[in-house]
Amino acid sequence: MIGRILGLYFARRFASAVVLIFLSCVTLIVLVDFLEMARRTADREQVTVGLLALVTLYRTPSFTEQLMPFAVLFGSISTFVLLSRRLELVVARAVGLSVWQFITPPVLVAFLLGVFATTVFNPVSADFKERANQIEGEIFGSSSSGLLPQGKKEFWVRQQSVDGQSIIQAQATRQGGRTLSGVVVFEFDKADRLVERVEARSATLGDGAWILTDASVLVPGLDHQHYDTYLIATNLDPKQIQESLIAPETVSFWQLPAAIRSAEQSGFGAERYRLQLQSLLARPFLLVAMVLIAAVVGLRVFRFGGVGQTILGGVLAGFLLYVGTKLAEDLGEAGFVHPVAAAWFPAVTGILLGVLILLHREDG
Repeated sequence: MIGRILGLYFARRFASAVVLIFLSCVTLIVLVDFLEMARRTADREQVTVGLLALVTLYRTPSFTEQLMPFAVLFGSISTFVLLSRRLELVVARAVGLSVWQFITPPVLVAFLLGVFATTVFNPVSADFKERANQIEGEIFGSSSSGLLPQGKKEFWVRQQSVDGQSIIQAQATRQGGRTLSGVVVFEFDKADRLVERVEARSATLGDGAWILTDASVLVPGLDHQHYDTYLIATNLDPKQIQESLIAPETVSFWQLPAAIRSAEQSGFGAERYRLQLQSLLARPFLLVAMVLIAAVVGLRVFRFGGVGQTILGGVLAGFLLYVGTKLAEDLGEAGFVHPVAAAWFPAVTGILLGVLILLHREDG
């Protein structure tokens, strides 16, 4: 009974610390992102404060997804350090609890947080991210200059049609890749010579053609010509352009298996989607690894002293684990490492190292 009560107490303290740190960081992110969006849109009179607030709201979940491992790490460190300095962990040991018994509640909470982040928060984040891309495409694609806003990632796709080869650049996509915003098209003939360059506000995928609106066409040796509607032949369908245009971050966890099958059936590589799926599956275990790293720090505080140095060591260890996770994901996305290995290796390694250190200190 005492162990159960203490377990609930530790779980509540840990959850409160994680939520407090997470919300504090989210508030800072919202403020910084809102100011940055206001700076980027300062010369656009059609952009209102309400629209900026809406874009910021839609962009925030995708940022905070990356923040969650750090929130769990710092929340774990603060929880264990406070429990140690108040000698509450000493009391827990005095009543017969082992280290495994009083770190189990935070581990379970972290695992459940990871499951929630993967199955609930990620779909919301993906939907909001696509809405943010749509609004940003409308804002920054309002002119056909072809210039991207600073820091904006463009999307590229190559196609082959009866007229030759085309390369399409877009600022944003929506409706599953059927609609593009801020479009620039480079058309080549069958001898790979540049035929024309087309800039358009938007493009919609129709039956065998892209339908460009507010298009400006430049043919070498001729003046610009403007068209309200301009057609470019294509042999692509929405499934085929999905891998090239749809960022994995805008595909929810529940839709990723279908996205992988569609990409494979259309002949496109599905490595990015596989990596995203495996990373989401591994997320609960990555959060558990963060808790174990913090447990190592918390135990060392009350037994050996040196609070500042051990906290700094825990933060550095968690940061290195996160950097290793991102490095593995980059290698997996580039095809150098299998997506399963790239997604699971950092989390499994962090858990094993944390368990080994705790076994050495407590039972060795």
